[in-house]
Amino acid sequence: MEKTIYSGQYALFIKLLRAAREDAGLTQEEVAARLKATQTFVSKCERGERRLDIIELRNWCKALGIPAAQFVAELEKKL
Repeated sequence: MEKTIYSGQYALFIKLLRAAREDAGLTQEEVAARLKATQTFVSKCERGERRLDIIELRNWCKALGIPAAQFVAELEKKL
């Protein structure tokens, strides 16, 4: 079984994650500050070098000002 971090589905996930940040008008630095993380962490997540678990995704969505359910629904729609 292929590791999901290298799958097309995960590539779509991180593409939507970056798009959500850009749609919110936020920089990586601003998201990092809201997450109490570093800009490097945000960058690695958006490049797919660092996986997000469901709790981290929920916090990320809160930082972007969108419901996690909305983000997941958009992902499901695109998949």
